[in-house]
Amino acid sequence: MANLPENYQLRLGKPSDRYLLINFLTRTYQEFFPEQKNLSHLADTVRQFFGLDTPLWIVEGQQTAIACLWMGSAVDQVTGDRYGHIFLIYVDPQHRRQGIATALIDRAKDWAKSRGQTHIGLQVFINNDNALNLYQNLGFQTRSLLMWKNI
Repeated sequence: MANLPENYQLRLGKPSDRYLLINFLTRTYQEFFPEQKNLSHLADTVRQFFGLDTPLWIVEGQQTAIACLWMGSAVDQVTGDRYGHIFLIYVDPQHRRQGIATALIDRAKDWAKSRGQTHIGLQVFINNDNALNLYQNLGFQTRSLLMWKNI
């Protein structure tokens, strides 16, 4: 696993980190969809999916949570194989561009490998240029596009 920068520590999340996960999810959606005022449904998502099979890792800097990785497994609908799916990777804007996200991706790879999986995947917002560039530089390839239309 890539090392975190000095003064940052990675720890495995625990059930009491549920509210921290909701906070990180909310911050992510607020950043890319500022017009969306009501994000209360994200708490329902966490309540439904956060558990032992969907681990959370927290990065702390000076004992303050500044980043997270939330994962689970999914099934590749082309091959039927299970793969590690990243539900959320978030780094506080003041701590970006220091290698934290890269270290979290490495943690994701290690977790998937430990479960016998050979791939990891994620969904990224099309307007998140920094993340798109990072993922492409790390060897991710576009596999599908989610298309959306108002009706």
